[in-house]
Amino acid sequence: MKKEIRQTKIEQLINKKIIATQDELISELDRTGIKATQATISRDIREMKIVKAQDEQGNLKYAIFKSGNLSEEVHLFEIIFEVVTSITEIQFMNVVKTIPSNGNLLAAIIDDFGFSDIVGTVAGHDTIMIISPNEQAAQRVHTIFMNHANPDNLV
Repeated sequence: MKKEIRQTKIEQLINKKIIATQDELISELDRTGIKATQATISRDIREMKIVKAQDEQGNLKYAIFKSGNLSEEVHLFEIIFEVVTSITEIQFMNVVKTIPSNGNLLAAIIDDFGFSDIVGTVAGHDTIMIISPNEQAAQRVHTIFMNHANPDNLV
């Protein structure tokens, strides 16, 4: 199955149905005759900038993040606003918590952005460790995240 066809079907499914997990997405794709592995779906989710968003009832579901023609910086700030739930500065690092399933996506966007104050990131399901070259750089990163995080999402 060609990637473009699979990703088009993924977008259609996410826009039509409430899908909250990769397993649900794989099952829905299978029902349409498209076979895909978890690793493939994981790559598609990252490439397509699929995030978890809350529906009207407060349940998490997949949604495709649309940035239009926004600059990379605005795109990063919008993702921070949408998914970050806490930021903790620890010496030369920041630990960022996100809503479930968005840690890897946000880390990839941070890595692609190329901050001079960030040496690298380590990400998981809902947590990112951002490593800076020194404490002053970590403070600047912390300030950027705090200034762009949604106060309603912070815990």
